[in-house]
Amino acid sequence: MILCIGNILTPEQVSRIRAALDAGQFQDGRKTAGWHARLVKNNEQMAFTTDQAKALRTEVETALTGHPVFQMAVRPRKMTPILFSRYRDGMTYGNHVDDPVMGRGENRIRTDISFTLFLDDPESYDGGELVTDTTAGEQSYKLPAGSAVIYPSSTLHRVEPVTRGQRRVAIGWIQSTIRDPAQREVLFDLDTARRQIFEREGKTAEFDLLTKSLANLQRFWAEI
Repeated sequence: MILCIGNILTPEQVSRIRAALDAGQFQDGRKTAGWHARLVKNNEQMAFTTDQAKALRTEVETALTGHPVFQMAVRPRKMTPILFSRYRDGMTYGNHVDDPVMGRGENRIRTDISFTLFLDDPESYDGGELVTDTTAGEQSYKLPAGSAVIYPSSTLHRVEPVTRGQRRVAIGWIQSTIRDPAQREVLFDLDTARRQIFEREGKTAEFDLLTKSLANLQRFWAEI
C-alpha cells in the first residue's frame, strides 16, 4: 500500500523547520547509503551535531507518530532516526531499494515501510519528484509541504533531478508490528470503515463487531 497523508505538520511547524534547516550544517548524503546506492545518490543530509538539530528530529517524529492516519497505516514498532535531506543544483537519487535491515546492535530494525515528508512547497522547485516502480507502472509524488507519502521499503524508487530551487524532505524507515503489507492494508481498511461508521452513527453494534474483528486480526498477525 502506498498512501499520501496530508497536514502532518502545521504551516507554523513547516516554517520553523525550514528556518532551522537554513541555519543547519549539511554533509554528503552518500555517507548513509549502501555500497550500491552510493553510485546513484547525490544529495545532502543534515548533520546532527547540535541540540537544536536533535530537537528538530524529535518534533517531526512526534508529529508523524501522533497522526492517526499514519498510526493506522503503519502500526509502528520501531523507527530509525529521522534524516533531513536536501537536493539542489541538479542533485538526484537514482533507482534503488532501501536496505532491508538498518542500525546496529539493539537499534537494528527490519525496514518494512519508508516515508518521505515534504518540507518545501512544490511550486518552489522544479523536478525532485519521488518516483516509485509498481506493478501498475511508475507513480510520481511531489506533495505539499507538511504532507508525507509512505510506501513499502521493498519498492524500487528514485528521486528525479532538481533543476530549480531546493527540495528538502524528512525521511525515515519503520518496522511495523504487522510485517506483511497485505495484512497492514486489511487492517487499515477495517479501521477506516469502523471510524466512518462511528462518525456517522456513533457506537453501534456494527462498530463493535468491526472493532472486535480488527483487534482479533491484530492478535493473529502482530509481532511484538
